[in-house]
Amino acid sequence: MAESLELELVSPESLILSEAVEMVVVPGEEGDFGVLPGHAPVISNIRPGTLAVFEGGAVKQRFFLAGGFAEVTKERCTILAEGAVPVEDIDRAAVEQEIRDLREDVGSAADDNERARVEMSLAVAEAKLNSVDSPSYGGSH
Repeated sequence: MAESLELELVSPESLILSEAVEMVVVPGEEGDFGVLPGHAPVISNIRPGTLAVFEGGAVKQRFFLAGGFAEVTKERCTILAEGAVPVEDIDRAAVEQEIRDLREDVGSAADDNERARVEMSLAVAEAKLNSVDSPSYGGSH
């Protein structure tokens, strides 16, 4: 690998990943964006979605991010995630059940605040299921 970018993926619980990578694709609030060595500095909110880590021109790892923000410099990409889990560790059946339960909870919410909270949880669960179902860039994992 000629040039590399330092990637740090941090959740509230721990440092999940800290290594030199070729490229990373971040699920930014305005859409996915790729980060290569020498990227212009940027700070972006992260929407629930998939973080793709590239090595050798292909996706090496994928993580579901529940939200958070990214800070990018020429040498580093730091992801502070509200929650992060390797896509391959997601239990599809459990997420499908969670979605069914949350859809029921939306209908029975006691007030607008509770409904908004449940709808946000539902959006995260649906994005998680989408991460499991969507092929990675280039069709490899």
